[in-house]
Amino acid sequence: METVKQTASTNADMKTLAEQGSVAEGFWLRAVRQSGGVGRLGRPWSSPEGNLYCSTVVDMHENDPAPSSLSFVAGLAVYTVIRSYLPGTEMILKWPNDVLVSQAKICGILLERVKNQVVVGIGVNIAVSPDVEGRLVTSLAAEGATTGAAEFLTRLSDIFEGLLKTWRERGFAHIQAEWLELAHPVGSMMSTSDERGEKIAGEFAGLTADGALRLRKADGTLIEIRAGDISIG
Repeated sequence: METVKQTASTNADMKTLAEQGSVAEGFWLRAVRQSGGVGRLGRPWSSPEGNLYCSTVVDMHENDPAPSSLSFVAGLAVYTVIRSYLPGTEMILKWPNDVLVSQAKICGILLERVKNQVVVGIGVNIAVSPDVEGRLVTSLAAEGATTGAAEFLTRLSDIFEGLLKTWRERGFAHIQAEWLELAHPVGSMMSTSDERGEKIAGEFAGLTADGALRLRKADGTLIEIRAGDISIG
């Protein structure tokens, strides 16, 4: 584990190391600040001092589950650590890799493939709740927890390692089952947009074997969603 005071993006740094073949699974890079953090779909990720910005890599072996399923491993790991600080607070996992606390976003997870490794980037609002247009955002501090980014990462790295072992040895189905127990219930109303920007609404109908979201529309049609933003309610 290594901590730097500032970098553009821990994911970008880890991708460079992966391209060079010089980073091993289990290594974590944390930045106190980022000047060019990026979230899903290329969105900028605000990175003020006090929050957690970190990345690790996972080696892809021949018999491993699909690389995309690592987003569920990461989401479960973050959820588990946050729950240890906020045992009585309302929390759910939201597809594909969000953790909501008091119905507000508290983290971001970004997966990027480099050769035979997957870079897993994780940002968690520890001390600061950055403004995000159109989203409710919270932090551990705002929810009453007292911790620091370094302490959180120590717990996170241990939990992630254990879940990664489960993912390899027991398969994605086991991880998916754990995820579903903590996620929005089947039957929850949700919506997303198609590639033309048109709204699609329906009931959450579970996940496919590879982790796609199943949405049952009002006419009973069942569709699968593999990318995009989901709104609950």
